[in-house]
Amino acid sequence: MEIRVREGDVIETVSHLFFDVKGLVHPPSRIVAFIRYVPSSEGNRKRNETTYRKVYSLSERYTLLKEAFPRYLVYDSVFDENLCEVPVKTVKRHYKPVDRLKNLRCEDKLDEVEAQALRLLKLLKETARVSWSRLGVSGSILVKLHTPASDVDPVVYGSKSCYKVYSALKSLLEEKKSQVRPYRPDELKKLFDFRSRDTVTSFEDFVRTESRKVLQGMFMEREYFVRFVKDWNEVEERYGTIQYNNVGYARIEAKVMDDSEMIFTPCCYRIEDVKVIEGANVEPIEEIVSFRGRFCEQARNDETVIAQGKVERVQELDKREHYRLLLGNNISDYMILA
Repeated sequence: MEIRVREGDVIETVSHLFFDVKGLVHPPSRIVAFIRYVPSSEGNRKRNETTYRKVYSLSERYTLLKEAFPRYLVYDSVFDENLCEVPVKTVKRHYKPVDRLKNLRCEDKLDEVEAQALRLLKLLKETARVSWSRLGVSGSILVKLHTPASDVDPVVYGSKSCYKVYSALKSLLEEKKSQVRPYRPDELKKLFDFRSRDTVTSFEDFVRTESRKVLQGMFMEREYFVRFVKDWNEVEERYGTIQYNNVGYARIEAKVMDDSEMIFTPCCYRIEDVKVIEGANVEPIEEIVSFRGRFCEQARNDETVIAQGKVERVQELDKREHYRLLLGNNISDYMILA
């Protein structure tokens, strides 16, 4: 049994645990995903007759996995990392954002959160002139575990559609009468307080990057975060075709030379003029990469950044090896404008 999963999807196990799928590259019989919703009498989300609680920060997820579900934590030799991987044979249901959006468009009765999600996606579709098949809705709405305060998580598939939607969203944010608007200072402070649980940075540095982001903001006074995902035919990598090796931890200063993949999850920044400030002193470090949406849109072309994370050797078959800085696995990982 094989399941084709990608970023934005959610899987439910036979024991009613919900996991967020990460990336587009997975082992043959396992799925790289992080635990998100667990049955709990203390939870505030209900689905059928079961009450669930949402597990928020990455550190909280790891703690829960270690204490209650250690069987999902495995060492993956290809990624040279202890990851949360769900055996395919334990998957009860695979939730796809595109399918959920189709259902929303057909249903007669939607609650306020679902209705606003559909309105935002319709707005993006019409403004960007992309097909419904390129759009989906992820997050808590995908698995019907949202609350009245939940945010909206649209997903866009395929580079061409992603760039169109990004441009459309940017225009909408600049319109005075648009229902889409950037975060206000008080909302940025609230977001900072939430994010700083597992990404340490100063409020000043946080505001410099977050205040100009297009992927996040408010729609009809509800938070949104748009996730851009490459299509299957745009990803050449298959599990095992690239070997990653952990060579240490470092803080670097570098200039962004190519930001064309900054909007995607996973995101990538090609860099040059790299200086290792502290830690693993290897070269060439050619890119900064993250599988976490919060590191999208962190920097633009010709901007100098300071970033701290895990240094990995990247060895692709029959190609020259290089190094990359991976962000998002540790609370001390960050990327700020220099």
